[in-house]
Amino acid sequence: MEIKTKRMLYTILIGLALGYLLLIGFVYLRQGSMVYYPTKEIEGTPADIGLKYEEITLKTKDSVNLSAWYVPAKDERGVVLFCHGNAGNISHRLDSIRIFHDLGLSVFIFDYRGYGRSEGSATEKGTYLDAESAWEYLVNVKGARPEKIILFGRSLGSAVAAELALKHKAAGIIIESGFKTIPALGAKFFPYLPLRLISRFQYSTIDKVGMIKMPKLFIHSPQDEMIPYEHGAALFKNATEPKEFLQITGGHNEGFLTSGKIYTEGLGRFIAKAISP
Repeated sequence: MEIKTKRMLYTILIGLALGYLLLIGFVYLRQGSMVYYPTKEIEGTPADIGLKYEEITLKTKDSVNLSAWYVPAKDERGVVLFCHGNAGNISHRLDSIRIFHDLGLSVFIFDYRGYGRSEGSATEKGTYLDAESAWEYLVNVKGARPEKIILFGRSLGSAVAAELALKHKAAGIIIESGFKTIPALGAKFFPYLPLRLISRFQYSTIDKVGMIKMPKLFIHSPQDEMIPYEHGAALFKNATEPKEFLQITGGHNEGFLTSGKIYTEGLGRFIAKAISP
């Protein structure tokens, strides 16, 4: 009886170990689809909210064509280079485009490779190249002065904007709903997996904020159900001066809207200080 029980326990342990290894393998192979959620259909344009815009095609250094919009502001104070999150495409950012436009900023927003009408498939290195091509176009073709450019990144885009901020001197950077690293964020969803060992993505914003010299605004909500508030707090803590923190309310995808004036006035104060007259 004792031998039979030991065999049964042994079989159970072997089954659990194999199941665990299969789960690790599944997560390893499916990482790309867990990080990126692109959609192709363009569901609206700035014209739908009464704004004039220009459709632009960017070409990256590795010859990928990207889709972008330039939305000019009347009596422009500056330009925001918008790095969006990991889902949808630029057509799902009309509310944010309106907010920045109402603050007197032109908006230059682009789709990462694989998103919307952009070619290719998203990768970490690829998203960095995509943002670089947007910067180069904005400065060299549109003639935007770096001291008038605000880098903005929400969610995944915060990591992309942080990488861009290491390479170029802009007026400031806004990191909204940012995370420390992909492995650290993944621990929220897969707490028992060795993500630091198997992750093919890093997006290590926590290692970059301490090297970014320009003014920084961190925005996060304690009610964010996707990216824990402590990630935003950690980024702020590790960042060098000058830096500010704006606490908003609401969930990950709608907090910037439900926070109303707390959000827009916080943006306005930072932009007014960051952009030189």
